[in-house]
This record gives sequence, structure tokens and C-alpha cells, in this order.
Amino acid sequence: MSRVSKGTVGIESFRGFFRIRLPSCVAKGASRYFSTGLVSTAENQKKAQVVAWAIEEDIAKGVLDWTLNKYKTGGSPLLQAQDWVWNLDKLWGRYCEFMRSQLAKTTYEKDYVRKFANHIRALPTKDVRNAIEIRDYLLAKFSSETTKRVLTYISACCRWAVRSHLLPINPFDGLAGDVKQSKSKAPSAIDPFNKDEMNSIIQAFEAHNQYKHYVSFVKFLFLTGCRPGEAIALQWNHIKTDCAEILIVESYDTRFKIRKDTKTHKSRRFPCNEQLKNLLLDIRPNELAHDGVVFPSPRGGLIDASKFTNQVWRGCRSGKKIYKGVVSQLVEEGKIARYRPPYNARHTFITECLERGIPVQQVARWVGNSPEVIFKHYAGVLTNISVPEFLM
Repeated sequence: MSRVSKGTVGIESFRGFFRIRLPSCVAKGASRYFSTGLVSTAENQKKAQVVAWAIEEDIAKGVLDWTLNKYKTGGSPLLQAQDWVWNLDKLWGRYCEFMRSQLAKTTYEKDYVRKFANHIRALPTKDVRNAIEIRDYLLAKFSSETTKRVLTYISACCRWAVRSHLLPINPFDGLAGDVKQSKSKAPSAIDPFNKDEMNSIIQAFEAHNQYKHYVSFVKFLFLTGCRPGEAIALQWNHIKTDCAEILIVESYDTRFKIRKDTKTHKSRRFPCNEQLKNLLLDIRPNELAHDGVVFPSPRGGLIDASKFTNQVWRGCRSGKKIYKGVVSQLVEEGKIARYRPPYNARHTFITECLERGIPVQQVARWVGNSPEVIFKHYAGVLTNISVPEFLM
């Protein structure tokens, strides 16, 4: 039996209709298939075969009509694509609406509405049939990592369009896989403070006339390794009456001013050692509101993570006003080797725990990471499983 030619176009019966299978030299994966809209009957098989032969001939001549309008039989909604669907900008907008209910609000806003939409708007061509031109433009303008990421998202959009009977094929199928990422590794973001630096930061906040209010918040970050957004969202009803245990159930996004799930979408319990227990007991109000926040801003509301980082921790210029950040000042004074953001208090806690021999699995449970992430980014695993006392 002779082998099927690489350029052969196949016909298949799928869910009661005939569909065309394009050869792999033209398309890959799900993009290889499109429905003819013809019911699977002997008579319609002849019609579908005529379409398949026409496509085969044009592939061989190198004149394939990517819109497939030339081959439409009159029965397929797929082969009657409107002009707008070839516009990636408009197609992305429809895809975002489809994804909206399936994503966290912050992910939807940051990635879909802003980051990737901005990449698409900046493209020199919005026609999805110019996929190769788009790929080459991205490679010329951005790193291979960024290019691969953008192409992956665009391909997902076009794959959705194919399944939604908007596009006949996905021109971006497989393009992201062709982009090779550089082997050189970026500098590690895991850059903890050492013990002296940590204590210098706490002492500086304690002695600061304007920013002393944040001492308990800063200590809490170092003592728990929780993410800043989780600490900001923490309420007293999440803490046991004796302050022996904390339930971390949500995070606060300052940018969108919303409470949301933790990064892993899972709640976790954190056992308080004596240092942490005493810290919480010292700051707990005599009259507790059910939903009162543990670390309020100086004005009594929720801490603005962006303002805390920019004005209090690092320092910045805002118009004519200059904010001298606590940590940046310590760098200038030589008490800290280099500037690191508040998030690195989390790295400090994790590293300290591991250096004291606490098993990776236990640390992962405390901080809301997977053991795999801890293994990949941190070092040192021994045996002790108690929460360490290491401040001051």
C-alpha cells in the first residue's frame, strides 16, 4: 500500500459532519481541521472530496488561499469568515471577553487588558495571516523570552477562534515553539537580607519619627515570610484569640483596590512562635472590630503597598516633594549592602528557616509555596520543624 503524500488533504467524519484535515506542512494541531458544514452522507462526501482536491492542488502550486473562501461549499460557517476576524486587535478583544469570567480580576486586567493588548496594538500589522511577519517583528524588538510569551498568548487566542468557528485555521500554531530561549540565566530574584541587615531595618523604623507606625508591619513580614498583600489584608478575625495561630486566606491588591484569594488560591495556617504572639498581643486593640485590619495605615485604612514601597521603604520624588526611604537611607549609611524591596523579607524568612534545618515541605506549608518552588530557588534542608526565633 502506497504512503499518503505529505501534501495530502484528508476528509473525516466528525460528530456527524465532514471535516477537512490539512497536511502538517500547512498547519499543526487543532488548526489542521475545519468543518465543511456538510452532513456525513455519501453524496456530501463527493462534495467534500472536491474541496480537498482543490486545496491539495493550490498547496502544490504554492497559492493556497489562507482565508479558505475560495474553497467554501456554501454550507460551512467556518469558510465564510468575516473580514474583522483577521484583525488580531479585534479578535483579542473578543477572546478577552471569553476569558474574563475564568480569570482572577487582577490577572485579567494586568495581562489580558493591558500587557498583551499593548503588545498587539503596537504590531506593524494586525492581520493574523501575517503570523511570520509578526513573529519576526517581535524577535527583532524584544527578547526571545518575551517573544515566546506573546506568541503563546496570541496562539491561544487564535486557537479559541478556530474552536469558536471564527477562524478556519490558527496561523500562529507552533510558532512559539520555534523560538529558542537564551540559555543564560537571569540573576536570581532570591536575595534575602542577612540577620544584621534585618535588625538594622527594624531598628531604623523604630527610631523613625514619621514611619514608626509601620514597625509591627515590617516585623510581621520578617517573622512570617508572608507576601505583603497577605499581611495588608489580614484581619483580627483571622487570628486565634490567644494569637497562637494565623489563618491566611486572602490578599489585597492596592492597584485595583480589591481583596482576592492568595496567590495559590489556597488558605493556610501559620503557627505563631513567642515573638510573633507577643507582637500581635501588643498591637491588638482592646475593642476588636470583626473585620478590623491588623496592620492599618496611619489614617486607619488599608496600607497602600505601592506608597509604602515607593515613599516609606525605598524613597522617591513626587513633584517637589522628596521622600527619604528608610531602607535606601540604610544603604547610604553602609548598614545594608544594597537595596532590596519589601518582598525580600519573605526570602529572608524562608532562607533563615532552611538554614536552621526546617524541612522544605514544612516551610512550603508556612509560606504558601510548593516544595518544588522552594527546592528550585532556595537551599539548605535539615531537620528542625519549629518556627525559629531570629529577630534581634
